Amino acid sequence: MSDLTGKVALVTGGSRGIGAAIARRLAGDGATVALTYATAADKAQEVARQIEAGGGRVLVIKADNAHPGEAVGAVERTVSDLGAIDILVNNAGIYLGGPLAEISAADVDRILAVDVRAVFLASQAAARHLPSGGRIITIGSALADRVPAPGMTLYAMAKSALAGLTKGLARDLAPAGVLVSLIHSGLIDTDMNPKEGPGAQFLTSIPALGRYGTAEEVATAVSFLAGPGGQYVTGAAISVDGGFAA
Repeated sequence: MSDLTGKVALVTGGSRGIGAAIARRLAGDGATVALTYATAADKAQEVARQIEAGGGRVLVIKADNAHPGEAVGAVERTVSDLGAIDILVNNAGIYLGGPLAEISAADVDRILAVDVRAVFLASQAAARHLPSGGRIITIGSALADRVPAPGMTLYAMAKSALAGLTKGLARDLAPAGVLVSLIHSGLIDTDMNPKEGPGAQFLTSIPALGRYGTAEEVATAVSFLAGPGGQYVTGAAISVDGGFAA
C-alpha cells in the first residue's frame, strides 16, 4: 500500500462503483478523502461510513459535474474544509450511446460537459492549489483505444479527448512539480455495467483475459500513481483493461 498519510484527495463521483473503491483505497492508504456525488446521497454516506469505520477522515460534497460551477466548487470546498488538496481523481462521468443517427446535439453537449469540460475545469481549479508532488489522475476508458461495436461513438469521442487533456496538463504543470496521468479502465464490474448484465457474454469475449475487472483493481492503479511509485509518471495513459485494447 502507498503511504499517503497527511495527504488530501478529492475523488469526484465517489459514491459508487470505481469512485467508491478509489475513495476507500486512498483512505486506506492514509489520505483524508473528499468525495462528490450528484444524486446518490445515501450511497455517498455509506462510503463515508465505511471510511470512518476504518479510522479515516472523509468529507462528502454534493456536486453535479454537468454544472461547471459545481465541478470547480468541489475543489474549492475541499481546500476550504480540509485545508489543502494534494490529489485530484477525476472519476465522475456518464455514458451516452446508441445508434449514430439518434444522437442529438443535446446528447453531445451533455457528455462533453460532464466527461470533458468538468475534468478540465476541476483540474484547472486544483492546479491553483496543488503543491509540488501533487497529482491529477483521470479515469478514462479503454473505448478511447478500441471501439468493438457500433453505438459507442459519442462516448469514445469524449474519452479520447482526455488523452490530449492529460498530455497538455502534464506539460503545463510539470514546472510546478504536479504530475498528471490517465487510466484507461476496461470492462469493470459495477452496478452500471454488471458482469451478469445484458450483453455480458459478448463483452467478456473482448478482453484478452476473458473476464470483467473489479473496481478495486482500478483503485490499485490509482493508489500506485498517487503514491511514491508514481513520482516519475506524467503525461501517460495506463490501461487497466485486461487486454481489452490488445
